[in-house]
Amino acid sequence: MREPLLQLRLSAGYGGKPDVLRSVSFELAEGEMLGLVGRSGEGKSTIALAILGLLGLKGGRSDGQILYRGENLLQLKQRRMRELRGKAIGLVPQSPLSALNPNLRLGAQLGEAWRAHERGEPDWKPLLESVSLPAEAGFLRQYPRNLSVGMAQRFLIALAILHKPELLLADEPTSALDTITQAEILSLFARLNREQGIAMLYISHDLASVASLCHRVAILSHGEIVECASVEKVFRNPVHEYTRKLIAAIPRQPGPRLESAHVPALPRAKAAV
Repeated sequence: MREPLLQLRLSAGYGGKPDVLRSVSFELAEGEMLGLVGRSGEGKSTIALAILGLLGLKGGRSDGQILYRGENLLQLKQRRMRELRGKAIGLVPQSPLSALNPNLRLGAQLGEAWRAHERGEPDWKPLLESVSLPAEAGFLRQYPRNLSVGMAQRFLIALAILHKPELLLADEPTSALDTITQAEILSLFARLNREQGIAMLYISHDLASVASLCHRVAILSHGEIVECASVEKVFRNPVHEYTRKLIAAIPRQPGPRLESAHVPALPRAKAAV
């Protein structure tokens, strides 16, 4: 059995309203890619915020436990969370152009992210090449407004993997992309998982992209996980009615395909630090 990297049992809500999440429970193994699928407003991003210890900034509340290598993230002090956030656990947000600081050059944003956990300034070339971005100094002198949406998303991924995290949270990372660029980004995620062993919680409303990328899929409906199994099992024999509706709604027209249509096996996990 592979060691669980993340174990979650979570209820969460906002203000005096009913809980958005009700005893949501799942595990994520080292080097595994788990897709979390649900409609808008189901609480997918709430899960990501809770894992990062940022739910309170949005006026949210949480109950339960989120174990990362045995540490309950919901009980950690902010100093310890800052040590984990960005270094052990990375985030790729949606809306890439709005997620970057428009007033800072790309090199300055890389430098700030690096100095949050390390000293000095490394050679950025290997990092930029790993996400298929130009490795020239001229590229880092640009501002986010000079980038295409696809390049901005690749730069966000570079920021997220800067410290070689074990876990990557990807929150609707392809929702603002055209179909071809979306396929390129999904292929990039698959390669990072295959070559670097990065585990990923891939949050999306798009079951087709999850099927292309992930080992397992968890279906979130009305604040609960109604189904969680391998991608093959969910697509071949969906159990819940909501899952069957999602599968039936997938467009059948041909489109760009990933280099590898499905991740067939978990990569070798990185050694625990």
